[in-house]
Amino acid sequence: MSGLFIVIAAILLLGPLIAIHEFGHYWVARRLGVKVLVYSIGFGPTILKWTSKKSGIQYQLSALPLGGYVKMLDEREGNVAEEDLPYAFNRQSPLKRIAIVAAGPLINLLFAVLLFWILFLPDQEQLNTRIGKVIPETPAAMANLQAGDRIIAIDDQKTPTWEKLNYAVIARVGETGTIGVQYERQGEILSTQLNVESFLKNQDQSIFDELGFRPYQPSIPAVVHQLSEDGAAIRQGLKINDRILEVDGIVIKDWYDVVDIVQKSPEKLLNFKVARGSEIVHLEVMPQGRKDNMGNVSGFLGVSVKPEQFKVPEAYKQTISYNPVEALGLAFDKTYQLSALTLSSIVKMIKGLIGIENLSGPITIAKVAGQSAEMGWQTFFSFMALMSVSLGILNLLPIPILDGGHLVYYFIELIRGKPVSEQIQLFGLKLGMLILGSMMFLALFNDFMRL
Repeated sequence: MSGLFIVIAAILLLGPLIAIHEFGHYWVARRLGVKVLVYSIGFGPTILKWTSKKSGIQYQLSALPLGGYVKMLDEREGNVAEEDLPYAFNRQSPLKRIAIVAAGPLINLLFAVLLFWILFLPDQEQLNTRIGKVIPETPAAMANLQAGDRIIAIDDQKTPTWEKLNYAVIARVGETGTIGVQYERQGEILSTQLNVESFLKNQDQSIFDELGFRPYQPSIPAVVHQLSEDGAAIRQGLKINDRILEVDGIVIKDWYDVVDIVQKSPEKLLNFKVARGSEIVHLEVMPQGRKDNMGNVSGFLGVSVKPEQFKVPEAYKQTISYNPVEALGLAFDKTYQLSALTLSSIVKMIKGLIGIENLSGPITIAKVAGQSAEMGWQTFFSFMALMSVSLGILNLLPIPILDGGHLVYYFIELIRGKPVSEQIQLFGLKLGMLILGSMMFLALFNDFMRL
């Protein structure tokens, strides 16, 4: 994936989200009679601009595509002609100003609903929530969950799909305690508890790996089909058609066993026992360390197996189909779930239940945008919807300089009958810039550490 592709994908992702956010402010301001001067996508030097002869509004595209703004007529920012005073933003009632400021984040949330609605409309054949594998010595194994059990609910939340199951489980991130699981085994409904401690605090492995169960995966023989020219495997003696029998004394049942061991062993010397024709060969192989988008390091050998067409057993399949009304309801529900999860994660990060190293900035967002674009329009739309929810919720946080901070001032004015003093607002501005600047610095630092 080239750097140019990543940049284009990031622009296609963030550009519409910023434009829609600012359009919310712009549209409501004009509907409520406030004079708009500039509608800008991006900050900094102007690249393109156009001024409407009818309204006099300047529309522009600026060099830094990490935000945007709508400049409205305001006495605090310059002299306003007498005849234009009724159209100045600062002369509007608190309720009108609240509506204008809230419109940006809210339209981001509505845009997420639209994207999720589009994604829910097509029929989807997918895996049901029947467990394909239980990993030994994990909470799932300790709770006696078995391959073939179908998970029905997590903490009393129904989980008809793996996505619903994922959201129900991730709501417990950072926590210590028990996760309630209801499941079906051979027609009988049973329940159990999974014991977790600081669950996924640092997110160094997948949710289901930490709990100890996975969806159905077809059995793939651990036979080397291809070797990467720059991989550790080819340098250290593995050859095409080698069948991997053991790794560090662990008997290999299929390819997933190899992947599990290798990914957990970056820069660690492993003893491989392989069948090469009629001969048994012993090799010492050290997987390279490779970082993912979140900065987690996993082992990588540079080996691939033969791609085959596999038929998923009927017991593990389901077809999901929704009519437009059902899809819309689900889209609202998913947007609500993601909003609640975003707020919950922020609170847990402040409390220290989730590591601050999980905070991501524009570099990680761009890389994930590129990867999701490679995987197809549905994955890209899904990531765009997630980012739209994040943008909406983050802008509603009560931090001065963000929309949420302004809303706090206007609600106080609505209750008190007079505006918050200029001194307090100036202090809030400085505090907000400090908080936002610190968050951006930390996010960029995490991004660079992941590179």
